[in-house]
Amino acid sequence: MSKVLIIGAGGVGTVVAHKLAQQATVFTDITLASRTLAKCNAIADAVHRKTGGNKIKTAQVDADKTDELIALFKAVQPELVINVALPYQDLSIMDACLACGVNYLDTANYEPLDEAKFEYKWQWAYRERFKEAGLTAILGCGFDPGVTGVYTAYAAKHHFSEMQFLDIVDCNAGDHGKAFATNFNPEINIREVTQPGKYWKDGQWIYTDPHEIHRALNYPNIGPKESYVIYHEELESLVKNFPSLQRARFWMTFGQEYLTHLRVIQNIGMARIDPILYNGVEIVPIQFLKAVLPNPGELGENYTGETSIGCRISGLDRNGQKLTYYVYNNCKHQDAYKETGTQGVSYTTGVPAMIGAMMFVQGLWKKPGVFNVEEFDPDPFMEQLNKQGLPWHELFNIDLEL
Repeated sequence: MSKVLIIGAGGVGTVVAHKLAQQATVFTDITLASRTLAKCNAIADAVHRKTGGNKIKTAQVDADKTDELIALFKAVQPELVINVALPYQDLSIMDACLACGVNYLDTANYEPLDEAKFEYKWQWAYRERFKEAGLTAILGCGFDPGVTGVYTAYAAKHHFSEMQFLDIVDCNAGDHGKAFATNFNPEINIREVTQPGKYWKDGQWIYTDPHEIHRALNYPNIGPKESYVIYHEELESLVKNFPSLQRARFWMTFGQEYLTHLRVIQNIGMARIDPILYNGVEIVPIQFLKAVLPNPGELGENYTGETSIGCRISGLDRNGQKLTYYVYNNCKHQDAYKETGTQGVSYTTGVPAMIGAMMFVQGLWKKPGVFNVEEFDPDPFMEQLNKQGLPWHELFNIDLEL
């Protein structure tokens, strides 16, 4: 019997709940918790109508408060916590896991609330404590980070003797019909894409202005889309775990209208993460903005088009010959909505989180300590991607454009 606890009832939490419930022989006892119990109940009801299986249990918890988390963990007694709450809450949840002897999985690294900074150092600092407790913590098990790390590990295991250049490419060619909306939590999304760029080259980090480096890249079944170098957290762990990489970059597509909205938001101060005084009350502008923007979890119904995310890698093959390799997935927003009631960005994050949980519960990704996904065997995870709605494709010795 495997008990799992999901924390977070947004779009990704919705997908995780649906996908866990589909694997009834693997996940026999599921609880969904968030700050808003009504959200959890609505998701549980939707999943029950869809699958007809055992009803997902629900609970209320403030994931900022370790004491509330500990009380919940003691009541539920899960084997594994799947954290799809906010990145600010990673450490409080990890603390509760250590206090209660519970294993941990998340999809995004910790961020301090008062600084837009993406680093694994805070979570990597938990390694010895998880190791001594005999607990597993799996970090960054969404798509990017997540599948992109598994793709890289798979390439290293099966195709390369030396990987030299890595470009992670992320395209959302969908249309949600809104003037401006983010595809996941607006606060996190805007913080991420407005930061200075950063990429790895010849053993050091190279810093750029936001969106300074850009070019049109061709995406399968989509065509050319203007793509921008931004910093993304998996680069930090991938260059550490694959030290032969001479250069590693992350590219993401943005439409001109989206970038114009971002510039306006920044110019008028709505992207600020520090509190201001308004009518005698302290508010954080970006948190207010989040409250008035469309809810990403509700974009799916009218979303058309697809995403395309993959790794473009070049280096030396097993025989020491030059090799280029592109492994990717395309996901249609309409298909994601039909299965889970969410849009494709939530789907591509939530499905890998479920697969990572499956890897843990089945003992395939289970060892004491704190690990990024590329530190585990990629093969069983890759097999499940094909079975769970995110099939991948390989292209060899093509022009990677980069």
